[in-house]
Amino acid sequence: MAEPVTPTIRTSAKAVVVHDGQVLLQRANWEGQDCYFLPGGGQNPGEPLDQNARREVHEETGLTVTVDKLLWLREYIGANHDHADTEAGTHRIEAIFHCTPEGDPGRLSGHAEDDVQTGLEWVELEKIPGLNLLPHALRQPIAALATGQPSSGYLGDVA
Repeated sequence: MAEPVTPTIRTSAKAVVVHDGQVLLQRANWEGQDCYFLPGGGQNPGEPLDQNARREVHEETGLTVTVDKLLWLREYIGANHDHADTEAGTHRIEAIFHCTPEGDPGRLSGHAEDDVQTGLEWVELEKIPGLNLLPHALRQPIAALATGQPSSGYLGDVA
């Protein structure tokens, strides 16, 4: 019998960068599928989550952003989802912030893109529900930003 896997908790920050009714997304090819992700990534020890979001957005997109507010807190506990056999040791906690770009939002030029990243794209908020945005649980809350009535708070353990 295999030993139980002790999950390692990884904290990160993601950014919902909004400008003129659009949100900035990373285009990616992940596990053979074309998809989208929010910019963001792992927190460094001693780094506040809002600074983590600013740093990751700058690295991945070239934009400097203002972190406006915390929108959602999301967990992902791998043992509870589709890839439990390979992700049993995964436990991520993500703080997802609403951000606005400083300067010209059209000047995109990340210098530390993720390996799976294939580009950057401004997408109309209303189109988000029809995209393969991962995790899928974020599509409706992000689309709700178009009406100014997003839910906020704890999203739970969602994929």
